[in-house]
Amino acid sequence: MLKITNAKKIKRLYCAIALIWGNISLSYAAVVPEGTILADKQEIVRNNGAEPASLDTHKVSSNVEFNIISDFFEGLIHVNHQGNIEPRLATSWETHDNKTWVFHLKKENKWSDGSPITAHDVVFSWRRLIDPNTVSPYGSYLENAAVMNANDVLTGKKKPQELGIKALDDFTVEVRLDKPIGYFLQMLIHPAMFPISEKAVKTYGDKWTRPEVFVGSGPFKLSEWVVNEKIVGVRNPQYWDDKNTVINKVTYLPLSSEKADLNRYLAGEIDITNTIAAESFPSLKKSLPDQVHISPKATVYFYEFNNKKPPFNDVRVRQALNLAIDRDIIVDKILGQGQLSAYTMLTPNIGGFNFEQPDYALWTQAQRIAKAKALLNEAGFNQNNPLTFNLLYNTQEGHKKIAIAVASMWKKNLGVKAVLQNQEWKVMLDNMHQGKFDVIRRAWVADYDSPMAFLSIFLSKQVKNTAMYENDEFDKLLEKAEKTNAKNYYQQASDILTKDVPAIPIYFYVNHNMVKPYVGGFNINARGEFFTKDLYVIKH
Repeated sequence: MLKITNAKKIKRLYCAIALIWGNISLSYAAVVPEGTILADKQEIVRNNGAEPASLDTHKVSSNVEFNIISDFFEGLIHVNHQGNIEPRLATSWETHDNKTWVFHLKKENKWSDGSPITAHDVVFSWRRLIDPNTVSPYGSYLENAAVMNANDVLTGKKKPQELGIKALDDFTVEVRLDKPIGYFLQMLIHPAMFPISEKAVKTYGDKWTRPEVFVGSGPFKLSEWVVNEKIVGVRNPQYWDDKNTVINKVTYLPLSSEKADLNRYLAGEIDITNTIAAESFPSLKKSLPDQVHISPKATVYFYEFNNKKPPFNDVRVRQALNLAIDRDIIVDKILGQGQLSAYTMLTPNIGGFNFEQPDYALWTQAQRIAKAKALLNEAGFNQNNPLTFNLLYNTQEGHKKIAIAVASMWKKNLGVKAVLQNQEWKVMLDNMHQGKFDVIRRAWVADYDSPMAFLSIFLSKQVKNTAMYENDEFDKLLEKAEKTNAKNYYQQASDILTKDVPAIPIYFYVNHNMVKPYVGGFNINARGEFFTKDLYVIKH
């Protein structure tokens, strides 16, 4: 028996005859150290940073929603903090060629309404995800995973029933791929791939996520949703590993104000903040060092161009605006929490690779500005014909500060006027997907541990390609990279993005949260996720 423990081993076993995870009994939830005295009240309040657009796994695209969905639903598998793959809804799986995979579900799995979780639910969910009528922001995810016929289904050439997934019986799922994908199992950990209840969706339609009819598979289930005030999850007694869950109730707050987040934390109303405001960070580090948690995060902050809209269809304009931003000022002066300046879309060590940086990363800022002025002048913009456009960001102090700083850099260095616009999260998302923007604030978390997780958002004709960028050479390089996982193809593709600048990478994130000293089990991963089922409250 050959056990899969992480993505690198999957690649090494690429041609193995059989890869099998055996039937293993593991504990995935809270691990309370011996001698720990727990509080009588096991409840957690965590700020989530914004009001979620939905809790429908197929209608959302950001951590604002996925943070909650990950507590309310489970996938077939999970990757733990050590990078090891663990069973979840699936108890075992096997493949003989890395193209046809068979997953065996636990027969004791139940939805929160007590009905069994079956292979038919998995098949229904993946078909719904890719159905063009669903219009999912992650509709192309199954195409990226090379699930058979995914592209034809997504483009309407074939029916969802022709997707390469089927139920062999009530508890066995077969998935067929068009080609071997070295990181296929890694891709299954994304919340978009979590099964949802076929019965619930068919009974209640788009209203299936309302508290009174909600059905989930995770350690918690939705009990209350007061828009713009709170979402409450309570322990799900039907959860297969409920005996190892400690927290009984979790409340998610939608506070976009970093000040309000911190004030309510200091007042004892919040146990875990969504972030730490940059201006508060130095003093908190001194006064409450044990409550400040910082760690690397596989996320890039960037400004995305509407590449089809003049003048941003001119590469010289995009290049000029990119070069005129002084990233060091942003990460050192505005943020100051350990973030790194970003000159490419690829976060450090993604997929185990470190990539070459663009030449301009080593230039002085004066050299970058000189080049930017020349490019903008070539494009026809100067003192007599200044460039003016709108810069859109979602409402939050941190985004506002960065937008003000960048607009000031553009004004000072190039005479460009960026008109700042802020919108609530859901409104901004709608405008982004409809192409109603000039330049928009974005961030992208790696959905899985591969450079493809970042590069694929710029593939032509992808649902998530809201930049509307197209480059045939880039597409072909990613096709080769997908098959081989070869660093040189990723590097060449990244170099094309450096030259074309469909978006301006600005910085790489770190996780930064305030966590009360009585909260045990807090462990945040490189995707910025922590799971309430891992937590417990110590007597205090």
